[in-house]
Amino acid sequence: QVQLVESGGGLVQAGDSLTLSCAASGATGKVYGMGWFRQTPGKEREFVAAISWSRRNTYYSDSVKGRFTISRDDASTLYLQMNSLKPEDTAVYYCAGGTYSGINTDDREYEYWGQGTQVTVSS
Repeated sequence: QVQLVESGGGLVQAGDSLTLSCAASGATGKVYGMGWFRQTPGKEREFVAAISWSRRNTYYSDSVKGRFTISRDDASTLYLQMNSLKPEDTAVYYCAGGTYSGINTDDREYEYWGQGTQVTVSS
C-alpha cells in the first residue's frame, strides 16, 4: 500500500508564500504521476497542478499558473511552492499519486491520496 502525508499548510496573509510537501511511503514504486488538488466546503475537488514521473512535464490550472510551482525531488517527495497567495487560494490541499506516468488532471485517475492540509489566506 502507499501512504501520502502532506505538511506545510497554515495561516498566511495575502501576498505571502507557502510550500507544501507530500511524503510518500510504503509501495512507492507504484506511484508515477503525481498532483495537487484542493477543496473548499461545498465545492468539488479542484485540480491545481500535476507533474509527470520523469519530472520533465508539469501542468497547472489557470488560477495558479505563474504563482505555484510543482516539483518532486525523487520518487518519494512532492512539493508545491505557492507564491503571491490570494484569499481565494484558501482550501484543503491534497496530494495525489497515480500509476499513470504522464500528466493527469482528473482526480478520478489517481489511486492514492493524502489526508489533506489546510491553507488559509487572509486578506
